[in-house]
Amino acid sequence: MDSTKLVKTAHAMVAEGKGILAIDESHGTIKKRFDSIGVESSEDNRRAYRQMLLTTPDLGRHISGAILFDETLRQSTDQGVRFTKVMADAGVMAGIKVDKGAHDLAGCEHEKVTEGLDGLRERLTEYAELGARFAKWRAVITIGESIPSGACIESNAHALARYAALCQEAGLVPMVEPEVLMNGEHSLDECFEVTEATLRSLFHHLYEHNVLLEGTILKASMVVSGDRAANRASVQEVAEATVQCLLNSVPASLAGVVFLSGGQSDEEATAHLDAMNRLGQFPWPLSFSYGRALQAPSLKVWGENISANVAAAQKLLAHRARMNGLAAMGQYDATEEQAA
Repeated sequence: MDSTKLVKTAHAMVAEGKGILAIDESHGTIKKRFDSIGVESSEDNRRAYRQMLLTTPDLGRHISGAILFDETLRQSTDQGVRFTKVMADAGVMAGIKVDKGAHDLAGCEHEKVTEGLDGLRERLTEYAELGARFAKWRAVITIGESIPSGACIESNAHALARYAALCQEAGLVPMVEPEVLMNGEHSLDECFEVTEATLRSLFHHLYEHNVLLEGTILKASMVVSGDRAANRASVQEVAEATVQCLLNSVPASLAGVVFLSGGQSDEEATAHLDAMNRLGQFPWPLSFSYGRALQAPSLKVWGENISANVAAAQKLLAHRARMNGLAAMGQYDATEEQAA
C-alpha cells in the first residue's frame, strides 16, 4: 500500500471548492431516470448521456472526480477516446462503484446488507488498471419501528471496513457510504441518534481493519427529518445537527467528508451544504458527492432532444457544479440560481 499516494488522491478529491459527481447508477436505476424523460435505456443511450456529462467544458473547475458504473469505466466517446482519458485531461479523477447492491438481511425484517465482497480483490485490481483512482461502496440504514437493529448497523459497518481495506491494498481510495435513508416519519433527533450510532460503528470497524483514515473519504447522509415528518427541520437546523453529529463520531484524521443528496432537491442540497460550511472550520473539508442533485436539470433538458440539447444540458451541469463548489466554501448565493 502506497500511503502517500492514497493521501494525495484523497485530499485532491476534496480540494477547495470541488466535489464529486456521482453517475454510477445501476442499470435498474438509470432505466427509471430514462423512463421519466421518455428515453430508452439502451447501452448506446447510456453511453451518450454519460458522454454528455463527462465532456462538459471546464468540468474540472468544480468537479474533482466522478463515480462511474462498471459499464461506463470501459466506454469511449463517439471519437473513440476512453472516458477515463477524457476525465484525466479535464483534471477529473475516475471512481468506480464496486458493491453489488443492498439485499435483505437474514433474520432482520425490513433491513438490508450490502453484498459484493466475493471476488472484490480481483475486481479492484482490474479497475485500477482501467484507470480508477478511488472506489465507492454504499450501505443503507432504514429508520422505522424498532429499526435499525444493532445487527444491521454492525453488518454493514463490517462490510464497509473490509471493502475499504481491500481498496487501499489495491491503491484505490475508499469512499465509504453508510446512507441513513430519509424515507419515513422520523424526527431530526431520531436521525441524529441513528446516524451517530452508524458512524461510530463504522469508524470502529475501519480502525479494526487497519484502514488508513488519511486516505479515506466518508460519503455521509445529512441529519434530516424524514420525508414524511410532520414538521421538517429547517436548513439551519439540519446544518447544525449534521455538523454536531460528525464532530461526535468522525475522527479528525479522516481526509474529508462528502455528502450525498439522498432525495433532496438540487437547490436544497446546495443550501444545506453551504449552511454547514458557514458554521466555521472543521477537522475535515465538507464537500459534495451528488447524483440526482447535480444531474436532474441536465437530464430533463437532454431528454427533450438527446442530440441537439447536449450543450444546453452541459451548461446546466456546469451551473450546478459551480453552485455546489461555492457551497463547499460557504460562499453560495441563492440569488445566482435565478440569474442562471
